[in-house]
Amino acid sequence: MLKDEQKASVLNKLKEQTQPIALTKLLEGLELSYSMRAVRRWIDDWVKKGIVHKAGKKSGTRYFIIQNRPAEPAIIYFSPESIKIIRLIKAPFELRKPVEYHPNWLTEYRPNIDFYLSLTQREKLDEVGNRAKNFKAAGTYSRQIYNRLLIDLSYNSSRLEGNTYSFEEAEKLIMEGAATPGKLDEEKTMILNHKDAIRFLVDNSDKSEIDEATICNLHFLLSDGLVSSQYAGKVRDYGVRIGGSTYIPLENPELLHKYLKIICSKANQITNPYEKSIFLLAHIAYLQAFVDVNKRTARLSANFPLTYGNLVPLSFDAVKKNDYVDAMIAIYELNNIKPLVDIYMHSYARAAEQYDATVGAIGFDRVRAQYRQQRREIIRYIVTNKLRDTQMKTYIESEVSKFAELDDQKQLASYIREDLEQLDSHNIAGMGVTIEQVQEWRNGK
Repeated sequence: MLKDEQKASVLNKLKEQTQPIALTKLLEGLELSYSMRAVRRWIDDWVKKGIVHKAGKKSGTRYFIIQNRPAEPAIIYFSPESIKIIRLIKAPFELRKPVEYHPNWLTEYRPNIDFYLSLTQREKLDEVGNRAKNFKAAGTYSRQIYNRLLIDLSYNSSRLEGNTYSFEEAEKLIMEGAATPGKLDEEKTMILNHKDAIRFLVDNSDKSEIDEATICNLHFLLSDGLVSSQYAGKVRDYGVRIGGSTYIPLENPELLHKYLKIICSKANQITNPYEKSIFLLAHIAYLQAFVDVNKRTARLSANFPLTYGNLVPLSFDAVKKNDYVDAMIAIYELNNIKPLVDIYMHSYARAAEQYDATVGAIGFDRVRAQYRQQRREIIRYIVTNKLRDTQMKTYIESEVSKFAELDDQKQLASYIREDLEQLDSHNIAGMGVTIEQVQEWRNGK
């Protein structure tokens, strides 16, 4: 068998796997005998090219194919009822009447009495989304799949705004800071802004309630450099129009503040996380409280109830841009949420499948995930204050005892020491230190 045919055979075997697989298991499943060294070299090359994902270390290393993600997936997910609704907003522009913001759609909604999602839909979402029933601390699951969430949500949310970065290009930009030549600076900024906003989302995923300040902070992070600085994170004070829609949003800033507060208040009363999520998704976009970047703000806000509940986040995978726009126009002009519900249901099921593969590949260490932020803060303090030996050991034990559960303290302290030993240029992201500071600390300067 020629070398290229051998490589194709290995790659095809990887594509057949429904779960991440170890190299030894992969070799056992091949019909002919292969050199482990050669196969490992091929896989490492595929990992560099973004074809295969590698996770874990040493005997725990697992591999799985990174599925291709076309910019416009040809998937039908609208119900017959939703298709009829969309046909109404597809009528010629001049035949559709101008419509204003209808506050009653918001104010008459009764949390836990009225539902945008049926009981069957809520149960189905919980069946596919509740992958972390045993996690104690809020936000643990989102920290576990943090890198995957960064890439998926940044890419898909940007794609829905017309961003032309491919999935692989977006991943390289997010993880390595490498922009793609020939792309607009606005596209690069849009993706990097998502990265910052998602970090904010995850860092605040232990908060049970959402408020106006949280939404404004999300908007600031998403819009920084894309709108005038005086309007980044601030409710607008002039009118805006929606392209392709007859909807005319509110212009009064006092009313915008008022209804944004009502949105938060009602959302915080909703007990079901999925209902709360789609409520935020619909109403933040409908209000159009900001000069731009409203839908992006709504999409990230919709993830707060999910990350808090240790549920699979909503990354809007497999959603066609035009279909998403149609679903939003149905809300703008008809206050009809059914097309958006269809998109939500389909996208969420796809997201759950993707994150299953990620979690299966990396394995889950509850202690590392639960105390992720505290670990990084302790490491940053040790490096920047140049603590070593007994002084370092004492500080770690003292800090860990302040917040970790008794059964977790020994393991957590061990992880911190392990992280410090391995600290280098490839793994200091998020630590708040530079490689020069690490070297000075390690060299005792």
